[in-house]
Amino acid sequence: MARTTKTKPKAQAKAAKPKAVAKPKKPAVKQAAKAKAGAKKAEHKVSPLAPKRYQKLPPIAGVTLGTAAAGIKYKGRDDVLVIRLPEGTAAAGVFTTSKTASAPVEWCRASIAHGGKGRVVVVNSGNSNAFTGKAGEATVAATARAAAAAAGCDEHEVYIASTGVIGQLLPPEPVIAGLEAGLKAAAPDQWDKAARAIMTTDTYRKLATREARIGGRTVTINGIAKGSGMIAPDLATMLVFIVTDAAIPAQVLQTLLLLGTQDSFNAITVDSDTSTSDTVLLFATGKPRKGEAPFTSADDPRLKDFRRKLDELMLDLAHQVVRDGEGASKFIRISVSGAETYHAARSIGMAIANSPLVKTAIAGEDANWGRIVMAVGKSGEAADRDRLAIRMGGIDVAKNGVAVPGYDEAPVARHMKGEDIDIEVDVGVGHASATVWTCDLTYDYIRINADYRS
Repeated sequence: MARTTKTKPKAQAKAAKPKAVAKPKKPAVKQAAKAKAGAKKAEHKVSPLAPKRYQKLPPIAGVTLGTAAAGIKYKGRDDVLVIRLPEGTAAAGVFTTSKTASAPVEWCRASIAHGGKGRVVVVNSGNSNAFTGKAGEATVAATARAAAAAAGCDEHEVYIASTGVIGQLLPPEPVIAGLEAGLKAAAPDQWDKAARAIMTTDTYRKLATREARIGGRTVTINGIAKGSGMIAPDLATMLVFIVTDAAIPAQVLQTLLLLGTQDSFNAITVDSDTSTSDTVLLFATGKPRKGEAPFTSADDPRLKDFRRKLDELMLDLAHQVVRDGEGASKFIRISVSGAETYHAARSIGMAIANSPLVKTAIAGEDANWGRIVMAVGKSGEAADRDRLAIRMGGIDVAKNGVAVPGYDEAPVARHMKGEDIDIEVDVGVGHASATVWTCDLTYDYIRINADYRS
């Protein structure tokens, strides 16, 4: 691949000529410590793509949320969240496809399969309790017992989620202590604190709310999420908790969640890495009105507005996750059309979205559309090279397999300087389309992940 030659940054030029290792002097040690401290401080800088205003989530009847500082990893901040739900709450969930899924994920899967009822959710940040063997399972079981005893419910009505470092043992004592403290502090208006407590490398909390009509009734849907890195379908490294006061049975709720996830949480990527801990839980606390026929299908016309608003909320949260991608400075929409099937369009979109060459070109504000051509070709899906068309920022870049006549890169270059980048690709072999979202890949992504366990 042809590359333009650029002057090396000073740091890179120095790294190219390593000097002999010498014992550092005290001032150098102090300087290194200061630099590391500065890097730590920079890690918490809020993403430039963060929302300008945060949504305020209204209370939902019977739902309380509490947080506590258990000291699992982070000092001086809440790292345990407890959500308490009313009796009779229906539950649905989708989880990571990772073959090394965490103990909390396996517990939640079993709870959903046990009957889809929910009374308590316990979440901790800082330690994912993944790849921790029998000890990890024991911590989850002990936490579920404690939560069930506190709520007076069955253990399978308890859902547990953990996020953070993989492979480190998580003793049950701090989680249970956080659970107990969180229950004491629980209140209906703690959604903002709840979203903060589940953050790891996130730079801002992620919240969304919608109102929907079901028949003559208005219902509320609230959701919070965490996620910043290790983001790739299926799902991403994220925890998502959605609660509605609609009266929807577990089986229908599960279908609605699966359908909504397809084009939201499963259509985003930050770095192509699928987490061990991905969990999206949806709870419905309402009860049918007297004489009201229960829902038996997600296709029930009465659910049309609810489905639309739920999908909207999930996409909102998914976009917030991408906009907080580790080190991100650009939010990128990639729309693929002219594919043989929806699956093929998604696959091509993800090949573009996950390409380090595409992502770094966008980080450098370089309109290098040849890298998009490369990514389409490597996807393995059908594409007609001589009918391929590319648009960037709504501007035709390539048509019929070549650059458009008289192509002027200046307007595309201006588009690349913005925060929102649009890429459209028509592969010329069919009628299917799909859209995925990603962010750019910057130097900060490396810094954040190199220092993650420090």
